Amino acid sequence: MIKLKQITKDNFEDVLKLKVKKNQENFVSTTVYSLAQAYVYQENAYPFAIYADDTLVGFIMFGFYELRNQYTLWKFLIDEGHQNKGYGKAALLLGIERMKEEHHIQEMYTGVALGNEVAERLYESIGFQLTGLVENGMKELRYICK
Repeated sequence: MIKLKQITKDNFEDVLKLKVKKNQENFVSTTVYSLAQAYVYQENAYPFAIYADDTLVGFIMFGFYELRNQYTLWKFLIDEGHQNKGYGKAALLLGIERMKEEHHIQEMYTGVALGNEVAERLYESIGFQLTGLVENGMKELRYICK
């Protein structure tokens, strides 16, 4: 069972050790960088550790982008040792549900790096759709909440 948990002093060090595969490193920020951003933008950042039962398998962070007045899937990774097990899809859906409940969102945006077809297919599989905007080497996708 997939769960999202707060990042605390008890799991902080383990979250910092999460890594993606070598060929994915250009597509996603490290958790060190992501948590630094979460600290700086703490009013608008919502980071979580992803667990499969009691095993840490990934990291997800949502945010509120004030300039565009929109909620975003800001950071997302599944650790290299836990990929291709369905955890990513489950965590995305769980995270969006949580954002709907806590922030009453109607839609969610994200960006996917050009060339990251795996992430693009994953996002599209849960209902994200390309908006047509390409900016800073990223394709924008939007999820409309049901």
